[in-house]
Amino acid sequence: MTTTSPNVTAENNSGCDLLDDALRDANIPTLIAVLVHLTGDDKWLRAPYAPKRARGLDDNDDGGLPDEIQTEIRMALRCAVTEYDAGLLTTTAPSAERVTEILSAVLHEQVPVEYGPLLSEELGITSRSVALTAQPAESGFSVGVIGAGMSGIAAARELQASGIRYEILEKNDGVGGTWFENFYPGCGVDTPSSLYSYSFAPKSDWSRYFAKRNEVSEYFEDTAETAQILDNVVFGVEVTSATWDDDNRIWTVIGRTRSGERIERTYSVLISAVGQVNRPSIPELDGIDTFQGVAVHTAAWDTSIDVTGKNVVVIGTGASSMQLVPAIADAVGSVTIFQRSKHWVLPHPNYQRPITDEVKLANDLIPYYTRWYRLRAFWNFGDRLHDSLQIDPDWPHSDRSINKTNESHRVFLTEYIKQQLGERQDLLDVTLPTYPPYTKRPLIDNGWYATLTRSNVHIVESSVTRVTETGVVDSDGNEHPADILVYATGFKIQQFLYPMEVRGRSGRSLRETWGPDDARAYLGVTVPDFPNLFILNGPNTFAGHGGSAILATEFQLRYALQGIERIASGAAASVEVRQEVCDDYNSKIDAMMDAMIWSHRGTETYFRNSAGRVVVNSPWKYIDYWRWTLEYKSSEYIEKG
Repeated sequence: MTTTSPNVTAENNSGCDLLDDALRDANIPTLIAVLVHLTGDDKWLRAPYAPKRARGLDDNDDGGLPDEIQTEIRMALRCAVTEYDAGLLTTTAPSAERVTEILSAVLHEQVPVEYGPLLSEELGITSRSVALTAQPAESGFSVGVIGAGMSGIAAARELQASGIRYEILEKNDGVGGTWFENFYPGCGVDTPSSLYSYSFAPKSDWSRYFAKRNEVSEYFEDTAETAQILDNVVFGVEVTSATWDDDNRIWTVIGRTRSGERIERTYSVLISAVGQVNRPSIPELDGIDTFQGVAVHTAAWDTSIDVTGKNVVVIGTGASSMQLVPAIADAVGSVTIFQRSKHWVLPHPNYQRPITDEVKLANDLIPYYTRWYRLRAFWNFGDRLHDSLQIDPDWPHSDRSINKTNESHRVFLTEYIKQQLGERQDLLDVTLPTYPPYTKRPLIDNGWYATLTRSNVHIVESSVTRVTETGVVDSDGNEHPADILVYATGFKIQQFLYPMEVRGRSGRSLRETWGPDDARAYLGVTVPDFPNLFILNGPNTFAGHGGSAILATEFQLRYALQGIERIASGAAASVEVRQEVCDDYNSKIDAMMDAMIWSHRGTETYFRNSAGRVVVNSPWKYIDYWRWTLEYKSSEYIEKG
């Protein structure tokens, strides 16, 4: 390692000034990780330089360190980056064990060494991509991808890089899936921006720590363009059916254009990338067609809607409602919110926080800064929470919490709600949940409680029983006038691949196989009787303990590509997961779920189907699911030539 001081000249003064700006506002624990990565010097992992542990979800920007220590860290990194850029510093990629050591030090908590290989992937030291090495044995080999959203873009990128012939059928006029469709006021992610991006395409210039819809949509558009997949997308085609032809080992896919034109395609392999949040769910209410005002689901928002001075009724208090209502409260005459069940809401200090120009410079100018910052978020928002979601059978307060840690979360969040309500403690009964935190998906506070205290905002716990020409009637018989009626009622999440009719080898459809709401698949990806079909974001793949849907999608995609390579190479004409393998896997899921918070019956949740089985969430830690999906095993499949 070179230790000489950088030679700063007039020509590079400007660049050094920019680096100083970047270092001034950068996150100190992340800078320490980068410094050790670049120099290999362990002293930065020990006192007096080692960061203190963050409080809650705080970003811990100063590491809890005194100003003089922070300055020393910045100056050391300034020298290291300058030497690195000049080619004077030789850096060795840290081993998997080393990555966990560095991350443990900058988080001030022990990250198990078993995470090393997974963390190395997230850091970009090892690749998660699996470009297919075998060229298709059959000249007509092709892959059909349904959907050009988050998972469809990732799948197409891998196929493009592998030289595999493929085509995407997309019902919309652009890519991005749910981020193309949803643009209601306040729409944005509730996952940190650094995590809501592909591992292969980390974005260095997010404008906010939690990005809003337009920026997320642009990210997916830019990624699709960079991957050069747009020429392979057929836009404006709604897939209605897919049928497996076992004699010819192909999928026949039928779709409709908006003009009603029928199209037909055949593919050797079919990838479903339709996701879980693409079909709005609208409640069946008497009189729903009689309403004379504007009625809209949040997922079908019309930008011409003007809420100024209007009486708005919002049905639902889920994620979209909690983003929408604070965004329109200033402009409306009144907003009345119908609440079926209360939600636990998490405070996050970064939720409304913009990313400064200096931090953007840090992402641009400091090697590995973006990656190490993301890695900290990966741990903080991922598996560290998983153990606290296990039910303690001896816990005496099972009605309100499931274990000691969960009880501490309940106490903290209860106090937070009280603080946010301020003088409006009369709202506590209608806002404070009585079930354990994390039973339902917790939401990030977007100024929700402060909005509820406004004089023009009203929350109603009665259900809507009827829609009239001028408003809605609740279960107590009270009518609530509305100029605009908003359905913030979520999606048909439990109806995977809805409304397509997908028929497998036996001629049975997925709907007949699964029933209306009991989807099961091996690893959430493959289903017996449906050869050469790979599902992304299928049943039991949502990481309910946190993190990002993109992470699990990348794991699934790597697995699916290995199966596709078996077919493309000619090793098999069709692959179909064995029934006993799928059954055994789902038995393990159900056994795990019985011990986890999502089986708690304190409230309704879309995680569970009508029979009470959890069909949406994954019970696994990321490290476990990563292991499950690392390797496609031919022994688990019926492979036909």
